[in-house]
Formats: sequence, structure tokens, C-alpha cells
Amino acid sequence: MRAVKMILIGNAGSGKSTLARRLIAKQPAARLSLDEVAFLVGSERRRLEDSIADLMRFISVNQRWIIEGCYSDIIEPILAECEELIFLNPGVDVCIAHCRARPWEPEKFGSKEEQDENLDNLIEWVSAYETRSDEYGLHRHRALYESFHGNKRELNYPGEYERD
Repeated sequence: MRAVKMILIGNAGSGKSTLARRLIAKQPAARLSLDEVAFLVGSERRRLEDSIADLMRFISVNQRWIIEGCYSDIIEPILAECEELIFLNPGVDVCIAHCRARPWEPEKFGSKEEQDENLDNLIEWVSAYETRSDEYGLHRHRALYESFHGNKRELNYPGEYERD
């Protein structure tokens, strides 16, 4: 089995977690959602240095990994460790539809009701993807993708994910 060191980037609802699970089912690897290293309690971001240190520990103990998230500021320092970068960019409308259809995520919310209470905020946040200039926006994801000189793909249609 060849080594897998892959990063999936994209907007919330773009299909990163779904694609990660599909890829791991075909070729086992450790998976890390950057949500796990980005936040303290609730929506308070950790210090960037602490998030990167945890990410580096994850990489050092796993030979095969898939990292997925929307945090360009956390991804950028470890991009050179990556063998393949996939940019999921299906468009805001698809991301919103995926967010509306998302099952309960117990690793993020105490209950389905709590998750549903956050849905309007999530959709507002996802809707701003193309205009945001922060580490979560299209501009930063595009710059990260363009700066990577290794094996990379941009997927614009969810059907493309099925071929992986």
C-alpha cells in the first residue's frame, strides 16, 4: 500500500468529511478534522501555534493520513508534508444544501437540536465564502491551492468525488 498524506480543503458543506470517509474506506489512513485542533470550548479559536503543534504531532505519529478542514492558517505550515491536495469547490448553493441535509455531528454538538439551532449561523457563514478575506474564504483557499506544487485537484461537482 502506498503512503497517503492528503489534505482536503473547502467551504463548510463542500463534502470534505464525506470524501475523507470514502477515501479511508478504500485505503485506511488516520483522519483528522481540523475542527478538532482549531477550537477550545465552543467557537473560541485556540492559539494558532497550539493548533499547528497538535497537527504536527498527528503527522509525526501517523504514516498515512487525511486532514480535512477550512483553516488555511493551520494548513499552510504543513502543506509541504502533503502528497496530495484536493480543493472541494462545488459552489455556495451546493454547500448550503449539504449543510441543511447534514446529519447530527455528535463530535461538534451535544444534540441534534443544538446543531439545528446553529444552522442559520452556519448558512450565513457559508454564504459569505466567496467574499470573505479571512483564512476560511475562497480567496485564501484558492491561494493555498495555487501555491501547492505537488499532486492536486480541484473538484467542482459532487459527482467527481465518486471517482476517487
